[in-house]
Amino acid sequence: MNSINEQRLVEHFFDLIKIDSESGNEKQIAETLATQLEGLGFTVHKLAVPEQVSNGFNIYARLEGQINDSVVLSCHMDTVKPGMSITPIIDNGIIRSQGDTILGGDDKSGIAAIIEAIRCIQAENLQHKTIEIAFTVHEEGGLQGSKQFDMTNIQSTKAIVLDTGGPIGTIVKAAPGQQKIVATIKGKPAHAGLAPEEGISAIMVAADAITQMKLLRIDEETTANIGIVQGGGATNIVMPDIKIVAEARSLSDDKLSQQVEHMVSTFQATADKHGAQVEIESTRAYNAFVLDEDHPHIVAIKNTFHSIDIEPKTKRTGGGSDANNFNEKGLTTVNLSTGMAKVHTTEEYIAVADMVKIAQFVKAYLTA
Repeated sequence: MNSINEQRLVEHFFDLIKIDSESGNEKQIAETLATQLEGLGFTVHKLAVPEQVSNGFNIYARLEGQINDSVVLSCHMDTVKPGMSITPIIDNGIIRSQGDTILGGDDKSGIAAIIEAIRCIQAENLQHKTIEIAFTVHEEGGLQGSKQFDMTNIQSTKAIVLDTGGPIGTIVKAAPGQQKIVATIKGKPAHAGLAPEEGISAIMVAADAITQMKLLRIDEETTANIGIVQGGGATNIVMPDIKIVAEARSLSDDKLSQQVEHMVSTFQATADKHGAQVEIESTRAYNAFVLDEDHPHIVAIKNTFHSIDIEPKTKRTGGGSDANNFNEKGLTTVNLSTGMAKVHTTEEYIAVADMVKIAQFVKAYLTA
């Protein structure tokens, strides 16, 4: 009932991951997928993005259905580094790279599953929902493609992103918003051996501020972290300035705002105490989303998993995805696992069986 052509699925996946597409360099993969979607009968729109985001484009594509329902299916086309000249290998049903690059299952496993499901639907002449495709550039490193995505043509009210790991059946129904904070503390240089008391040590100011901050796990919904500290040039100079890059995340936008205000005000108050200056840039990377367990979109997805004998499980996650931006743009969106594992490492892998299962899900969902 849910026959998937495993060989074609894997071969297509291999073809996709052999196309170099590190973030910002998606032109070739975007052109390839636009051509493939046109070949499947989709009306394809190449959506421009700023040059600093990508040399490629976002893809919106639409295929009218016979069932009175529609959905947006979304994946990102870019990969993290090292993602050049990927050579995939299969060993006992597990697909890996040769070990010197990532694999690219994040997120080309999702793309391959979507296209295989559509090919099967067409080969079997099955009735299906109207299918809208949103393939994005530059998801890695800030969800930039989905942030730029032109929603003008989208008619559906709901979407499925295929871009997370875990057992097949995993449904991410909540993800945090993220704020980036860059604090530059400016002290006063002095000779560290002759007159250190004449200086204001930027690193001491930073240390004082950081020890006063609530960081790491704040509560079950909120985290904060200092990730980068840069400063100093010589041991004989009282450090005149230091740059600190931090982040805060929360499933609650109110809690996120409170945590950010706490961090910013702590930097400011501590700098004032020491007679230093501080410049702070605080920018919202993306907002949180939280969907109820009984939301009709989640119920329908669960029912589809049950129909192919897979037990669905909803969860919250600590990371962002294109689902954050699509929810913010008014599209009710969840993120589903494709089975990708150890992503963003050279040990990344995915099981062929999981790729088949998620393709089965897409096929069943589109024809339900």
